[in-house]
Amino acid sequence: MFDFLRSTPPVHDPLEPPAPGAANEVKHTTCYMCACRCGIRVHLRDGEVRYIDGNPDHPLNQGKICAKGSSGIMKQHSPARLTVPLKRRPGTARGDGEYVEISWDEVYAILTERLGRIRATDPKRFALFTGRDQMQALTALWARQFGTPNYAAHGGFCSVNMAAGMIYSIGGSFWEFGGPDLEHARLFVMIGTAEDHHSNPLKTAISKFKRAGGRFISINPVRTGYSAIAHEWIPIRPGTDGALFMALIRELIATGEFDRDFVARHTNAMDLVDLDSGLIVGTGDALEGEREVAGKPARPAFELLRERVADCTPEWASAITGIPAARIVALAREMGETAMRGAFELPIPWTDTDGVEHAGVVARPVAFHAMRGLAAHSNGFQTIRALAILMSLLGTIDRPGGFRHKAPFPKAIPPGVRPPNSWDQVRPMTPLGAAPLGFPAGPDDLAVGPDGEPIRIDKGFSWEHPLSAHGLMHNVITNAWRGDPYRIDTLLIFMANMAWNSTMNTTQVRAMLNDRDPGGEYRIPFIAVCDAFASEMTQYADLILPDTTYLERHDAMSLLDRPISEFDGPVDSVRIPVVAPKGQCKPFQEVLIELGWRLKLPVFTDPDGGRKYQGYEDFIVRYETAPGSGIGFLGGWRGANGDKSLVGEPNPRQWEKYAENHCVFHHELPPGMQYMRNWNRDYLAFARQAGFNGAPEPIRIHLYSPVMQEFRLAAQGRRAGKQPPPHLRARIERHFDPLPFWSPPLEYAATDLEKYPLNAITQRPMAMYHSWDSQNAWLRQIHSHNYLMVNPATARAAGIEDGGWIWVESQWGRLRCMCRYSEAVEPGTVWTWNAIGKSRGAWNLGPQADESSKGFLLNHLISEELPLPGGGPVGTVSNSDPVTGQAGWYDVRVRISPADPGEPKEVWPRFPAMKQMPGTGIIRKVQAYFAGNK
Repeated sequence: MFDFLRSTPPVHDPLEPPAPGAANEVKHTTCYMCACRCGIRVHLRDGEVRYIDGNPDHPLNQGKICAKGSSGIMKQHSPARLTVPLKRRPGTARGDGEYVEISWDEVYAILTERLGRIRATDPKRFALFTGRDQMQALTALWARQFGTPNYAAHGGFCSVNMAAGMIYSIGGSFWEFGGPDLEHARLFVMIGTAEDHHSNPLKTAISKFKRAGGRFISINPVRTGYSAIAHEWIPIRPGTDGALFMALIRELIATGEFDRDFVARHTNAMDLVDLDSGLIVGTGDALEGEREVAGKPARPAFELLRERVADCTPEWASAITGIPAARIVALAREMGETAMRGAFELPIPWTDTDGVEHAGVVARPVAFHAMRGLAAHSNGFQTIRALAILMSLLGTIDRPGGFRHKAPFPKAIPPGVRPPNSWDQVRPMTPLGAAPLGFPAGPDDLAVGPDGEPIRIDKGFSWEHPLSAHGLMHNVITNAWRGDPYRIDTLLIFMANMAWNSTMNTTQVRAMLNDRDPGGEYRIPFIAVCDAFASEMTQYADLILPDTTYLERHDAMSLLDRPISEFDGPVDSVRIPVVAPKGQCKPFQEVLIELGWRLKLPVFTDPDGGRKYQGYEDFIVRYETAPGSGIGFLGGWRGANGDKSLVGEPNPRQWEKYAENHCVFHHELPPGMQYMRNWNRDYLAFARQAGFNGAPEPIRIHLYSPVMQEFRLAAQGRRAGKQPPPHLRARIERHFDPLPFWSPPLEYAATDLEKYPLNAITQRPMAMYHSWDSQNAWLRQIHSHNYLMVNPATARAAGIEDGGWIWVESQWGRLRCMCRYSEAVEPGTVWTWNAIGKSRGAWNLGPQADESSKGFLLNHLISEELPLPGGGPVGTVSNSDPVTGQAGWYDVRVRISPADPGEPKEVWPRFPAMKQMPGTGIIRKVQAYFAGNK
């Protein structure tokens, strides 16, 4: 078949009949080619993967599969696969690529000795940071048992603003924890969402929604992916969405086109705010009007919100966003009319927390979806707070056609998990005194010492970033290199490319990884990396642990972590190996369980010092969050006989039951529990029994945030307890406003906006996820390199031709790349696909691969730090949201110009090529159709 187009045999020719006697079988597992986690069927012949398709019985994707999912076969045959443990050759430097093979016994001996010494003396000197892993409940538990506060996953450089901004407002969030109910919606507004998020289910839902007559509006600087099939695209300048939301709120309140009853009953709109302290001092009986409480004036929170948005006119927002004022007015009208006049009722009886029985559930059929385009700005938290309030005014929260929660959410505002808040909780040979990550309810919950110094190496939960629910992974290397706030000894990175696309200021960060102190010692003394592939990061490791792929291991997508729940009830899922691990690869989960026992961490060790769990499978089955609680990692088929759901004693046959049920468990709630869950009596009682919430109390929406006001009072010196340092007081006072507001991204204050007039953003392409898939032979045929996409008018004004080589400069750096004209981008913005560009030799790509000769990385133009007004100990602060620590990826400003015709036709900057690591290499028989020799 098409032999003349290929240079190597394909993995599988679908027209070729099975060989006589070939053993064919189909196994079920869960995809991991993105974070969607669809159910898949893996077709094997004689034990080799031949084909992957969607599982039609899976509640999430219902048989659908995308290009990424079907190409998972090539992950097994990637030339970048790490297959043996490696140690940096003695006498060589990081980055030289000189490694020797070692045994797993030696790996365990090295880590046990090193980590054991740290744990016995100063556990904070060990840092564990993980990328887009899906077992954060395990890695967080392990870090806590070790005793280090220095743990986080990828969320701080992904979408923590989305999670925190909405959870601190409505008790839940987009993505795993909730989403748009397009089955009942009439109007769908998508904002700042790239096409990789929730890909298959969202595509299916949008298709059905449009066929049913729904209207789809996309608000985005770029019209790609989902936006390309919207009925209307409204281009907007990056980082200005909050101004749009403030104007929409103003219009809804001014016209009265909002759900007044919902706002009064289910939010804190009628709570009375003391006008002096800003604290809530009681509950009134109206949305407007001044009251006296204890002889002091107080006003309802709703009235303060109305005053806040009074000056946020459509004209004001238009000047900021670039959207015509008339369009903003019309958009507000369309939202209000659809929600209020298009309302209908589903005949589903339910009972609220006051015991009032309702005959049905009212639908407000305006659905929103938003993600990283809103989150990845330093003003993102307040922007997302404004969106949550807009949704609440329309009455859409957990109602048909609006935003609906997914178990285990909604949770209390804020959820009841707190980070460590004193050095007393960080002690040798002792588990950490609190969970490493959490949700502060006030200043006294911060992870700071008596002088306000950060307890964590990333400065998470400090005065610089108080509500950093996911940590600040993007600042770990810089802080550790500088020794600010202290030096660490060992950094263990799992599945995160911190020497390339997962870090800002990539060039300098790579230098930091290799930098030494005056005594000749590395400033970060020891770096261990666990990954399945040879990435840009692995060349800086002192120790490399070869991980398995998702087709070779057990995994649990747990309700304790990041489940795949549906609107109608809790869903969790597992992965079960369909093929054996390649070479000497071991799942990182197994490594943690083994190290947990060797280090005698309490959870992993019997009272007599013996091994408590035989491995990850045993751990998942037998671990309970508290002894006898009946709550563990998996909710399906619990109990000795497997006849209990969500809560029940461990079942030794639990993995078998998941395998029999295609690796997924779906607990469907009665219809009367599926809506209004913030205030649904029966659901909240169920959630408490299932361990989702601590108490069956109603979860009122926070239009006005008392949590934010506590931090503001501390900044003003009007609150006892922990106090911010002087150089951060003004910052806290401004950004911890209990009502949302729009302000320019912090980077703008440090930028000459005339010299750098363009916004620059990235998106993840639909066909690739992060940097994992540039070594995938099938997906490389879709994208082998990227361009900077520029509006033709903008490019021509700069003298740039379509396809021409250009220079892109920010105040932080410059790069050379190719330009591509695109009408699908607003004129003040340029953009590119993220993570397609690669360093030479990374991922075992050839020396002339398009990814490194034509592909580029915008990260070279972004700084991980900004100048700090008022100084401070180091004079800089993270380039992140001052509330949550969310990385400000989309705040950089650039200028573009044509490259000189005599310059090389290749990207810049360029780095020395990585050497091939032992145990990796091209397997000739598995190069894909039409891949050629690239």
